[in-house]
Amino acid sequence: MSPGDDHPSGIPASNGILVRLRGAIRSLRPAEQRVARAVLADPQGVADRPIGALARECGTSEATVLRFCRAIGLRGYPELRIALAREATLEASRAGDARPLDGDISADDPLEEIVAKIGYSDSRAVAETAEHLDTAALEHAVTAIAGARRVDLYGAGASGFVAADLHQKLHRIGLMAFAWQDFHSALTSAALLRRGDVAIGISHTGTTVDVLDALRLAADRRATTIAITNFDPSPITQLADIVLKTAARETPFRFGAMGSRIAQLTVVDCLSVGVAARLTYDETLTALEDTFRAISGRRRR
Repeated sequence: MSPGDDHPSGIPASNGILVRLRGAIRSLRPAEQRVARAVLADPQGVADRPIGALARECGTSEATVLRFCRAIGLRGYPELRIALAREATLEASRAGDARPLDGDISADDPLEEIVAKIGYSDSRAVAETAEHLDTAALEHAVTAIAGARRVDLYGAGASGFVAADLHQKLHRIGLMAFAWQDFHSALTSAALLRRGDVAIGISHTGTTVDVLDALRLAADRRATTIAITNFDPSPITQLADIVLKTAARETPFRFGAMGSRIAQLTVVDCLSVGVAARLTYDETLTALEDTFRAISGRRRR
């Protein structure tokens, strides 16, 4: 459990209910996942519905609906309905007079609607990640990175690009950081870590095997381990001393899409700026100026 958790489930009780649900859905039982999908598909409708009607719609029992509520950190169904009504009101106020968007893209959407939905989904990923980011966990991560001898970064596919971005940001302020996308290299690097070093694993699903293997080895070497993921609990959160959660939604048409990457990049920006602020101002400024000068002559005039 990461610093700042305040519920036994490991899900911060202050999180918006829909953000919380998207992050927990993969850890739920199959019948509970059916309830979760119904809630995500129609939050306002579920808020207006009695427990028996929701149970029948999902082909399950009222007891399962209650277990679902407790699994996502709520005391019962009335608390779920109140939370969903609050979220629906918030979404309506954000939309104003415009027709509400849900970010889900269908095959017959016109191009203008696809653009509007992508813009909505990506902007919500940034806003919800920032809104629900555990600042206590972020503070622990910043402290660990700022004081580390070296920082290892592990990510595959799209998350590998995010790891490279964090590497570049840390390297420019003078920290010894390495982003590994070749996982033989990642494992050999992790094997050389020690107490006081930091290893950061980035995985949207929290299940990427190569990232898990490298982070597990880093943990065995007593390095401080940090996970950036959308899903908690997930395998990567079980290996991490500190968990930093994103709040991105992916749909069948946008699997592995920019929403997850931009949410990860939001966390990366918070981390890197936090670390830069923790270092002495003169050292940080000098490092940024030196690295800028090194590349400034490479631009065409």
